[in-house]
Amino acid sequence: MTTQVPIPSRMKRMINHFLRAVVVLALLTSCSVMTHKNTGTSISHGTVGNGTLENAWLIPYKGPNYKYFSPFSYYVLGNGFVHSKLYSTLLEAFHQCESTCTDHQFRVMECANRHGGKMLIHRTHQTGLSVDLMTPMMKKGRQYKMTDRFGVGHYLLDYDEHGHWTKNVEVDFETMAKLILAIDDAAKNNGLKLSKVILKIDLKDEFYASPSGQKVKVRGIYFAMALPKVVDNMHDDHIHLDFEEL
Repeated sequence: MTTQVPIPSRMKRMINHFLRAVVVLALLTSCSVMTHKNTGTSISHGTVGNGTLENAWLIPYKGPNYKYFSPFSYYVLGNGFVHSKLYSTLLEAFHQCESTCTDHQFRVMECANRHGGKMLIHRTHQTGLSVDLMTPMMKKGRQYKMTDRFGVGHYLLDYDEHGHWTKNVEVDFETMAKLILAIDDAAKNNGLKLSKVILKIDLKDEFYASPSGQKVKVRGIYFAMALPKVVDNMHDDHIHLDFEEL
């Protein structure tokens, strides 16, 4: 029989105060998100790794063919903000994909904080000109949505060097490439340049082997050529996109 060690009352009070503070902060962030209004033009300062964002725009939680991936990230962490030009770029691209990727549902992952700056699990995303997009998946030629439901835990998924999660579930490189082409078109229309795509290095050959992946390559859209192992391993379940203002 084990004997439980009682927690000192002072420590209990500290834990309770901490938990209350977390709840209050979550409520304040959630209210701030729900009452936010998108107006005016955003201004980015610094770099994606050391910057801030003024007058951020909040990505809609969902649209006709897309949805933000996690209510916790969106409402509690407040990570669904972007530069106003990136907001227009993403919505225009998703609209284009309604005809090029019929019936496909995309997932927007983390973007930026309301004022930019550092985020919990990202070293970049600080100017509102970066976005993570969930890797489209398929099973036997049809969209596979089970992995869409993992919320923040989706960042922990691990695919093999050919983009397989299981024997029959794999990355849909063709749909991914069509999305990138649509984003590249929309970025140009909104005064932005798609300056960098981060995808796990082992997956690039599979990506460029798809018909639309070949079109991405012809356009010269830059994909990261080398990455630290930790960063590389994180970018199989999603792609990271950086933009620059023209």
